[in-house]
Amino acid sequence: MRIILSLICLLTFGYASFAQETLSLNQAIEIAMNKNTLLQKSENSIKSYKSGVKAAYGNLLPTLDASGNWNWTKADEAGGNVNFGGFVFDQPATSQQSRNYSVSAGSNITLFDGLANIAGISQSQNDLEAARLSLARLKQDVVFQTVSLYYDVINAKQLMKVKEDDVTWNQKNLETITERNKLGAVTLADVYNQQVKTGNAELALIQAKNDLETARTNLQYYLGLDVLGNYEFDDSSVNTEVETFGNEIKSQSEDLSVLVTRALETRSDYKSAQLSLESANNGITIAESGYFPRLSGNISYQLRADAIDNLNQSKYLTVSATLSFPIFSGFSVDNRVQIAEVNAENKGIELTELERDIKRNIQKTFLDLQAAEKSLNVNEENVKAAEENRRIESEKYSLGSGTLLNVLIANSDYTTARTNYINAKFAYVVLSEQLKYYLGVLDTQKYEK
Repeated sequence: MRIILSLICLLTFGYASFAQETLSLNQAIEIAMNKNTLLQKSENSIKSYKSGVKAAYGNLLPTLDASGNWNWTKADEAGGNVNFGGFVFDQPATSQQSRNYSVSAGSNITLFDGLANIAGISQSQNDLEAARLSLARLKQDVVFQTVSLYYDVINAKQLMKVKEDDVTWNQKNLETITERNKLGAVTLADVYNQQVKTGNAELALIQAKNDLETARTNLQYYLGLDVLGNYEFDDSSVNTEVETFGNEIKSQSEDLSVLVTRALETRSDYKSAQLSLESANNGITIAESGYFPRLSGNISYQLRADAIDNLNQSKYLTVSATLSFPIFSGFSVDNRVQIAEVNAENKGIELTELERDIKRNIQKTFLDLQAAEKSLNVNEENVKAAEENRRIESEKYSLGSGTLLNVLIANSDYTTARTNYINAKFAYVVLSEQLKYYLGVLDTQKYEK
């Protein structure tokens, strides 16, 4: 059976022996920041919002247009008799041609439109800043997701190492028990029990390798890398980062209410939601402008003649002002106002819901982080105790005063303790980053090129 398992491992993970490209956490984040398609599309959309601001200011400026016109007319009239007061005249056939030339320029400006143009500027500026803040939050999303997936890989990698150590220990123990059985020091049942335990350890190692490859695939897919690419992810700085994260969080988590206040002041998505509400209120002003009269001014200048050389001889200057009063528009203005008010109400509800969600997430993550810190400390001590207990049970079994069952239980406890410690360590790291993410303080600028 061991041969079959070895062949499976070789076929499934044989490509791991090829040259690998090692990526650190910072490198992975930089790749994600440059390749994430949602980020790219959001950055492109900023251009349209900037154009919207420009167009809104343009509504305050007069329009200017110029035009030129030329027409040619030819009239052919057949001759005939014309009766005029009883007298008959012969009218000969005629043919006439005429040409007209004109050049004109005009300008129109809106002097008052119910403050819609002013509100439009404010709305476009709010929309632009809201889009920028949403982009900043999206970048934090990308950083946090990359960190989570990266540590999933490192977590799986270290768990696989635990399973490899367990296989090595069981294989060595099997060799020892087999030799002692040949000498008559232990029963054949102990050999069989250890063979079963070794086989189970080898199966657990295969599952751990599968978990590692799945975690790698998920990360490489998120980074926009080839999922079949042979990448290695560095875990050398994990212990340092655990300690660093712990110190950072302790220094900023004295009071839960302080954290919530800080998040509401810092979170870019919360600020974006506030600006979206302001933009929606601007929309109400724009819609209500339909109730007010509209005043516009116009000026035009025209040159007109029957020949190009005579254009300067006929000049026309016109200045006008138009004041229009809306009397009845088929309730269309009422409809626009109603839609704008509902939109503003919904934006207010979304802002309130986001604030509640921020408070809930920070409270839960804060409590989970405290529990994770205690779990990390307890599991660290459990590893030391389980390792010592396995050593004692192994020595007792070697001296004939213990049983193989106690040794196997002690080894299983040790493997479980190591597994729990690794999981607790990465849970603590990810929760530390998650609290930063919910606070809105994840630094993204250092990863941007």
